Amino acid sequence: MTEATIYALGTPTPSRAHPGAISVIRLSGPRAGEALVALTGKDVLPASRRMVLRTVRDPVSGEAIDRGLVVWFEAPNTETGEPMAELHLHGGRAVVSAALDAIAHLGFCRLAEPGEFTRRAFEHGKLDLTEAEGIADLVAAETGAQRRQALQQMDGALHRLYEAWRGAGLRALAHLEAAIDFPDEDLPGGLADEVRVAIAELQSEVETHLADRRGERLREGLSIAIIGPPNAGKSSLLNLLARRDAAIVSETAGTTRDVIEVHLDLGGWPVVLADTAGLRASPDAIEQEGVRRAKARAAAADLRLLVLDASGDWRAEMRTLIAATENWNPAYDIVVVNKIDLAPVESPEVVQLSANNGAGLPDLLVRLERSAGELMQEGAGVVPLTRARHREALVECQAALGRSLVAPEVALAAEDLRLALRAIGRITGTVRIDELLDVIFRDFCIGK
Repeated sequence: MTEATIYALGTPTPSRAHPGAISVIRLSGPRAGEALVALTGKDVLPASRRMVLRTVRDPVSGEAIDRGLVVWFEAPNTETGEPMAELHLHGGRAVVSAALDAIAHLGFCRLAEPGEFTRRAFEHGKLDLTEAEGIADLVAAETGAQRRQALQQMDGALHRLYEAWRGAGLRALAHLEAAIDFPDEDLPGGLADEVRVAIAELQSEVETHLADRRGERLREGLSIAIIGPPNAGKSSLLNLLARRDAAIVSETAGTTRDVIEVHLDLGGWPVVLADTAGLRASPDAIEQEGVRRAKARAAAADLRLLVLDASGDWRAEMRTLIAATENWNPAYDIVVVNKIDLAPVESPEVVQLSANNGAGLPDLLVRLERSAGELMQEGAGVVPLTRARHREALVECQAALGRSLVAPEVALAAEDLRLALRAIGRITGTVRIDELLDVIFRDFCIGK
């Protein structure tokens, strides 16, 4: 058991403008019960998991700080696996500050480091790394879809998937180890074929999982790039969708030189909307770089909005720019013909818009939400991976499984299979790497 008893404010820090009705201070560690007794002046701890009314006092001066509810949690059936206590006090700044000072005056408690409560829960087997990351994602969730995905991960969906893969791999490895350790024994016929089939199935499942980008899109935001020629109204469209002046709008061509991003909630889906430089040939070196970045952003985006000027030859520009845009996908990408207040357009294949007066915006939002929803629902029913850390480990796993399938010797096949299982184990924390843990848990808020 960890020696130190830690404490932290588990609710937002109160301010003058937002004092809060209630603040919760949490303690965890072997002396949490002793701390609760000292703070409340009672000789006996309350019954576990029962809220009781107590006066919290400074252990040095004896001064009453507040009268609130306290809870005692006996180990090991606690969030961290250690003895825990909570103080539910009024949320004013003076109360919270005095209560935190009182705990510090005890002399045997220290302020928790960022993510330390969650790390202790991991170290005591209360959750694995994917579940811990789910907690972090739940705290950071800004849309309903993000909340649902984080809750699914926090409840162990990814943990169960990866552990099932580890179990299948371990069974295959056991057969390979038997063949290595007992080469003269008569092992069941067809064993080698069974192992190859099991490894191939595992590799196929990992490959399908890697191809699914829904989880990462949901965490980071669906990437939408606004592209088109200069002065087509790309920046005006960005401002219209963002409902604020996020980009400079000017009649001077080439005003936008770099990529400008805004974050939106699009029908419940998190979106990163990017305005890019106008696509044209230019002798200006800075504008050339802007065009290069625009093309790169369009190629990397999940969804593209091609904005054209209704007063020009937009059909010819549409054909030219679609042909020149890498990864253009007509199933999802949208052509927007802007400035219909100046030149009316009749074409069912495009979205007609006036960024000046908002005409056509509802139709564009419907198309955007439909495309975003279809992208986010690809592969629905399969638990998606959510982080680059998972992807990196699974790419390594997939490569090792591939080598195992073609290994010329049983010992080499077994070694590659071990490497594949270690890669999966790093995701859940079954294989411990302390440096990795430091990075993961440092992202958590104090007290979480």
